Amino acid sequence: MLIHCPLCKSHSKKDIIPAIYNRTLYHCTQCDLVFAHPKDLLSAQEEKARYNNHENNIENAGYVAFLTQAITQATPYLQTKKQGLDFGCGPGPTLNLLLKQQGYSCDIYDPFFFSTLPNKKYDFIFATECFEHFHNPHKEIVTIYNHLAPKGVVIIMTELWEHTQQFSTWYYAADPTHVAFFNATTFTYICTTFGFTQLPSSNARIVILEKIKKPT
Repeated sequence: MLIHCPLCKSHSKKDIIPAIYNRTLYHCTQCDLVFAHPKDLLSAQEEKARYNNHENNIENAGYVAFLTQAITQATPYLQTKKQGLDFGCGPGPTLNLLLKQQGYSCDIYDPFFFSTLPNKKYDFIFATECFEHFHNPHKEIVTIYNHLAPKGVVIIMTELWEHTQQFSTWYYAADPTHVAFFNATTFTYICTTFGFTQLPSSNARIVILEKIKKPT
């Protein structure tokens, strides 16, 4: 079976790396994405069942505090931006409610629970703890880019990997719905390829990208 990287589409050499629970993970040597073998991807029904077990909602103080990290990092870049989208909001949309408390308008989208993606351009898009779930990150990033207004920003929350040896014990790789893992080099590739520039963030888990002209 010919395996291609779901981000850069490369068929070049990929390293198979040791992974927790004997999952087969590949390390793309072109864009540095680590991704699961297609045989290890859950079905849509299996994924949705797992997400339905989450207790992520506005009444969960821990979850609110977790999301607030992303809002805090994004706030300096939202001063003139009022219309946003919570991309991958899950079954209990929360971040949109927190943003509305601060005067922002925020639509919601989730492929499993709120599957109608508005045909609009947004000043900002939050993608908190969803990049690692992307079976096809290339497609999802193009979708996000196309729904951003010029100079719009996407606020990504995901835990970055540092060395491939960590995957054999890393808690983040133990979740079977986590199938795409990014690092700093991967985001450099994303900026260069899709048309973004990276903005400063003091939280290593939060990556903020601003839309620029797409490369030709």
